Amino acid sequence: MRALLLAAALLLARSIAVLGTTLYVSSYSGTITTLSFTERHGRYALSRSASNTECAPNPSWLTTDANRGELFCLNEGLTAPNGSISSYTIGLDGSLRHVQNTTTISGPVNGVIYGNPSGRRALALAHYTGSAVSSWTLDGDNGRFNFSQRFDFTLPHPGPNPERQDAPHAHEAILDPTGKYILVPDLGADLLRVFGWAEDTLKLTELDPLEATVGSGPRHAVFWNPYGVACEACTTYMYVVAELASTVTGYAVSYKSNGGGLSFNKVFVSSTYGALKQPEGNAPAEVHISPDNRFLVISNRNASSFVLPVDTNSTNNFPQPAYADEGNTTLPKTYPSDSLSTFRFNAADGSLTFVQLAPSGGIWPRQFSINALGNLVAVGLQYDNATVILERDASTGLIGEMVAKVGIEGNVTSVVFGEEKGLGGRLTG
Repeated sequence: MRALLLAAALLLARSIAVLGTTLYVSSYSGTITTLSFTERHGRYALSRSASNTECAPNPSWLTTDANRGELFCLNEGLTAPNGSISSYTIGLDGSLRHVQNTTTISGPVNGVIYGNPSGRRALALAHYTGSAVSSWTLDGDNGRFNFSQRFDFTLPHPGPNPERQDAPHAHEAILDPTGKYILVPDLGADLLRVFGWAEDTLKLTELDPLEATVGSGPRHAVFWNPYGVACEACTTYMYVVAELASTVTGYAVSYKSNGGGLSFNKVFVSSTYGALKQPEGNAPAEVHISPDNRFLVISNRNASSFVLPVDTNSTNNFPQPAYADEGNTTLPKTYPSDSLSTFRFNAADGSLTFVQLAPSGGIWPRQFSINALGNLVAVGLQYDNATVILERDASTGLIGEMVAKVGIEGNVTSVVFGEEKGLGGRLTG
């Protein structure tokens, strides 16, 4: 039976690839680029199908709502006093229709939608340079939104890393598995800020935070339910990736009564390189759980742990990085690559077992996404100005070869798959 199910999944994966998968990529050049990924007879193609600049000048993050056919783009505003949000509706063909652009506090770098999935919703934003969290109510499913509230944070003095911890730096906003709480890793303050929200107004209330290891710089986090069931009484863990310490830390999570917040008990800590020697200066960034709920994947930057050969005979016809010396147009034989770390979850105690360190396909994988079937990984290579597609074995969790690549104008900041909309999500016509 398992073999039949696996064969059916592989057949579905192949059929989807042939029909085409849409991806959306943001970059600091000011663009959102729509990509089309196809595979036919073993040949892969990743091409740009559209581009828009309504989220300019510095798009930093893309948040999608598959059920409502909406996409929200955050503009970090690197050289401006403010940032902004741009909203889009997603057409049946994956096209984006711009709806609204509104100014925000400076430095929005991440956002999450919360509320009732079939009712009233809001968007919570983490502001890195703005040292703040803001919330915005969403108006139905038409892409409209309105400002709701803001929380501003300060530090009494710089942290152990004064260059990076000169002020609070909210880096992400995520939901707990029940959807009742929003957590915000703060790299500058070494905190994971916790917020509850009111069902009637969607207003946020700040609760007791989790204090991370001093100087660790928490950047991103994920929750994990070992048995795939989310409830306050269910076994729940959270894993925090710390950029400055280059660690992943696991916490057992329990729920306080009457919506009073969350309690945390540290159960695991490791280098993001697992059993391998960690290079000096490694700076982990993104973290995701595989769709089958069995593996944790982390991106590592600033280490270049791999040297990849330039494939001049590639049948996939994607460009190779040309790290040639200035004035030298000769294509080099190799190019550097950072990495993706894979760990396997242990349900008994929440610990992680190191599985693999794989090439990310280039340098500075700021963000990546795993498709719904778990057989593809799209990686945004910030300083390569490119997006790559890596094969992944969903059964073993092992990440394999790069099968497609496309250049993107400017530093890539995020890439998200759009194929979930084609698998049952609501789309706009």
